[in-house]
Amino acid sequence: MTARDYDDVPGTYVLDSRTYRKGYHLNMFLMSLNKAEHRAEFAADEEGYLLRYDLSEAQREAVKDRQYLEMLKLGANVYYAFKLVSHDRQPPQVMYGKMSQPEMSFDEFQQMMLAGGRPIEGNRSKQEKPNG
Repeated sequence: MTARDYDDVPGTYVLDSRTYRKGYHLNMFLMSLNKAEHRAEFAADEEGYLLRYDLSEAQREAVKDRQYLEMLKLGANVYYAFKLVSHDRQPPQVMYGKMSQPEMSFDEFQQMMLAGGRPIEGNRSKQEKPNG
C-alpha cells in the first residue's frame, strides 16, 4: 500500500482509493438513509435493514453501536456517516464527540470548541508526543 502524506496525521481517516472498496457497502447503506421510506424501514428493524447490505460484521456492529470513528476506519465517508446521526435526530456535535480521541460527550465537545478547539501541538504528526 502506497503511503500518503496525510497518513501521518493523527485521527485522519481519508476515504481514498485505498479505502473506498472496503467501505462501499457501508456507504451505500448510509446513503440509503436519504430516502424517507428507507429511514422508516431502518427505524422499524435496524438489524433486518442492515442485512440487505453486504456489510462486514464489524461494520454492522459499528452502525448498531453508533461508533462513528470506527465506521470511518472501516471505510465510511464522513459525510455519509452524518446521515446516521441525522436519522437519530442528534446534533452533529454528538457524532464529532464520539469521533474524538478520547471520546467526548456532547457537552465536552461543545466546551472544547468554545474554548478554541483542540491544540495543534501533538496533533500534526503521529511522530509527535502529546503534551502532558
